[in-house]
Amino acid sequence: MTKVNVISGFLGAGKTTLIKKLLDEALKGEKIVLIENEFGEIGIDGGFLKDAGVEISEMNSGCICCSLVGDFGKALKKVMEQFHPDRILIEPSGVGKLSDVIRAIQDVIAGEPEMVLGSAVTVADASKCKTYMKNFGEFYANQVQYAGAIVLSRTQKVTAEKLEESVAILREKNAAAPIVTTPWDQLTGSQLLSVMEEGNTLAADLLAEEEICPVCGGHHDHDHDHCDHDHEHHDHDHCDHDHHDHDHDHCDHDHHDHDHDHCDHDNHDHDHDHCGCGHDHHHHGHHADEVFTSWGVETTHTFTEEKLEEILTALDSGEYGAVLRAKGIVSSGSGLWYHFDYVPGDHQVRTGPADYTGRLCVIGSGLKEENLRTLFEV
Repeated sequence: MTKVNVISGFLGAGKTTLIKKLLDEALKGEKIVLIENEFGEIGIDGGFLKDAGVEISEMNSGCICCSLVGDFGKALKKVMEQFHPDRILIEPSGVGKLSDVIRAIQDVIAGEPEMVLGSAVTVADASKCKTYMKNFGEFYANQVQYAGAIVLSRTQKVTAEKLEESVAILREKNAAAPIVTTPWDQLTGSQLLSVMEEGNTLAADLLAEEEICPVCGGHHDHDHDHCDHDHEHHDHDHCDHDHHDHDHDHCDHDHHDHDHDHCDHDNHDHDHDHCGCGHDHHHHGHHADEVFTSWGVETTHTFTEEKLEEILTALDSGEYGAVLRAKGIVSSGSGLWYHFDYVPGDHQVRTGPADYTGRLCVIGSGLKEENLRTLFEV
């Protein structure tokens, strides 16, 4: 029997870190396949996790929502045929909807008696729950609502009051799932896995309560008094779920519901509610590729650690759009390779193994690509 575990979470929440902890501490001895879906043109995590001896099937063509229609199901079946693993770990795009991921898995499992959904967990950054719920609620709330368990990251970096507030925000969307608030270094991977698999029926129960939309044939909650694809605002004759041909260079939806209060970019560690692009994002019924954009390049340009620190700090300024995530592997030119990660108000630069060339990727809303090219000197 192959158990399928979904590890969801918004951009930069810590999904990859959690997966590594599970691999190191809870899943040794099991034959595991990791399937990733990255929203972005260049996959970074694949090489990082291959060091752990994990087979990876990367799908970099777009967000998980787009891949679900065909690629995702095929990838899942291919994994079963080729590897017959004990466990499949699925790390969806940070801007994917967890309900879509679960539904796609259930569709495959229906024809694969040897597969079972073990858990669907969402990782949430304790310092950003309020900000992301307000600014990207359509995607963020979905990941919370359908989680069988919620694992809070970076709880050691927030105050007790902030932690309580974050838990309350999550509870508004999911009253039943266990929420892990203890810092990860105080828990074993086996403890975390046990909590994750405790609530594995919640998502299936939620999906079973949904109904079919008579307009587009899509699935919508009973609680919704309208189809959340917002047909009347987009002038669609029907709901087209296959948004593969969107222009990823800009956010092309109408910002008719947005607050135009700007974020104070000098205070990213404070409790602000805005993402930095000047909008309060109520993205009802949008697909990820309508809301989020990605910019990525391969580069031979060399960087010093000091220069990378300067660049990543600058991403908080708002001059480059609403940057929600950045990561990369670049050369120093002197034998050292730097691996960097960025989320608003927090970044890390560390040394790591070389890659076949330098690669970097930035994800956000309303990205200013020319400014980014200038900043990274590529």
